[in-house]
Amino acid sequence: MTSSPIPGFHAIVPAGGAGTRLWPLSRAGHPKFLLDLTGSGRTLIQQTWDRLVPLTGPDHLLVVTGAAHAQSVGLQLPDLPEANLLAEPSPRDSAAAIGLAAAVVAHRDPDAVVGSFAADHVVRDLPAFQAAVREAVATARTGPVVTIGIEPTFASTAFGYIEAGPALAVDGAPSARRVTSFVEKPDAQVAAGYLAHGGYRWNAGMFVARADVLLGELAKHRPQLHAGLLELAAAWGTPQRDQALAAIWPGLEKVAIDYAVAEPAAAAGEVAMIPAEFGWDDIGDFASLADLLPDDTHEGRVRVLGETEHVVVQDSEGVVVATSGRLVAVLGLDDVIIVDTPDALLVTTRKHVQDVKSMVERVRAQGRSDLA
Repeated sequence: MTSSPIPGFHAIVPAGGAGTRLWPLSRAGHPKFLLDLTGSGRTLIQQTWDRLVPLTGPDHLLVVTGAAHAQSVGLQLPDLPEANLLAEPSPRDSAAAIGLAAAVVAHRDPDAVVGSFAADHVVRDLPAFQAAVREAVATARTGPVVTIGIEPTFASTAFGYIEAGPALAVDGAPSARRVTSFVEKPDAQVAAGYLAHGGYRWNAGMFVARADVLLGELAKHRPQLHAGLLELAAAWGTPQRDQALAAIWPGLEKVAIDYAVAEPAAAAGEVAMIPAEFGWDDIGDFASLADLLPDDTHEGRVRVLGETEHVVVQDSEGVVVATSGRLVAVLGLDDVIIVDTPDALLVTTRKHVQDVKSMVERVRAQGRSDLA
């Protein structure tokens, strides 16, 4: 498998969201993509850079992030060209973020293929990931919007699903399939049925398409959003950029790329999928974080992120995140999640990890937005 960049391929990395289910570790001011959550020594956005740059080269990788995080992203990615760091004045959801980057790329290279990959995901099998992207680019050159469907490992209710259709005959993409439909997050019974069926994949939000095709889908289904993005792209490299952003950006529709492009295109038979298995995780909560941490410490029952030397465990099982410098002692607790930071402490159980977001809302309601 060659590791050389793919000619004409540009990667877009939307870096947004607060990762509130990982609070108090991840916060609005310092979200999870800026954190090292795997103990690898590289933050999630740095890991994303590491796996995409071999496919694009540094000049063809763009990051779209909030203005508040642009400086941190630039510091963590020193080889990212300044012109490829696109700062949003405010969150307008993924269609605006990805569409803006696609429009900027199309303005520079009308024949480009673009691919969108979140900044805060984990991939364990790099060669398998890169092989899937190469198949996706080959398929996208033939016209469709392409998604990479993740082989499900359990009946998850936390992800949307992609229903695979018939195989496609695409040179350089033997795995390509037509997409029949995108399915919203199911309940447990439906998810179990999808797993048993074998024809469904998790939707990880990875989309690859010719830039003109992606923008054409936006023009068909969200014409006002499309028009605004083209106007912004035309002004992006000019002194008029800030003025255009101030005038246009706040009025752009807030909509996810799935709803604006993927779902209507799939209904028209214009979406393809590359099924793949490369050890993917979106680290959506502390339960999924636990599965990424080594289990060779503390009797193999408590997994630790951060200051391992400050954690003492006896007769317990779970996860401890230690970043405060204090000693964390855990005695006689099962299925526990403890997150100790300098200014906030969370104690919960694996059963309640999906509810951590509600605690952030309670903290904000008490006027402590500085902690959220």
